[in-house]
Amino acid sequence: MTEPVLLAYSTAGGGRVAHVTLNRPGARNAITIELAAALRDRLAEAAETAEVVVIRGAGGDFCTGGDFHEVARLREEGPEALRPLFETFVGACELIAELPVPVVAAVEGYAMAGGFELIQSVDVAIVRDDAVLADNHANFGMIPGGGGSQRLPRILGVPRAMGHILLGDRLTGARAADWGLVYRSAPPEEFETAVEDVVANLAAKDRDALARIKHLVRAGLRGSLTDGLAMEVESTLAHLGGERAGAGIGRFTGRERS
Repeated sequence: MTEPVLLAYSTAGGGRVAHVTLNRPGARNAITIELAAALRDRLAEAAETAEVVVIRGAGGDFCTGGDFHEVARLREEGPEALRPLFETFVGACELIAELPVPVVAAVEGYAMAGGFELIQSVDVAIVRDDAVLADNHANFGMIPGGGGSQRLPRILGVPRAMGHILLGDRLTGARAADWGLVYRSAPPEEFETAVEDVVANLAAKDRDALARIKHLVRAGLRGSLTDGLAMEVESTLAHLGGERAGAGIGRFTGRERS
């Protein structure tokens, strides 16, 4: 039986990189309960030993969202039968925020509906200029079920997010970058190099520093500015008290004197 999500490792920037691949290319990596559960499990496993996690889709597409065949089958059993599909996928997306390592999405081909929501969940997204992205739920009489109604307004602001979700227009990767939805886009001939450069950059950095930065940003968005500033001070003091931060300061001051 083919695994719905693959996990492999490589080295870049002197660190270990975990490659999590959605592996249903014949269905453009559409999400089933099995795939959502495997994604959650592979992400948790990858973060145990890797400095960076990269998510991408097999076969040239990122992910086209929920598998319509599975949704139709579960719907016949009643609304509650659909709950595991959405809750498991949302859980996998939520886990990304809690992992102590950066999670990068390498996006090409189609990234629609749930695939679009997965992009909103990662820490850094690199997309091909010609990728096709959209929250197209409304085009099929559906509503977002993987977090898009909550994350997209926080990323883009209400006017642009509301307009996009209601209209369901398709975006190119280049437009998504212009909107600030993703970190950057790259033309097809430069895409793999762009992904490799970002991953190597992250893998070479101090794991504890990146974990603290990620936590500060993620947790800070859930609270007030005052609480976030206080949390930042405490985290900075704790980090600077560690040996690895001391070594980093030593390298920095050494360069300053040279």
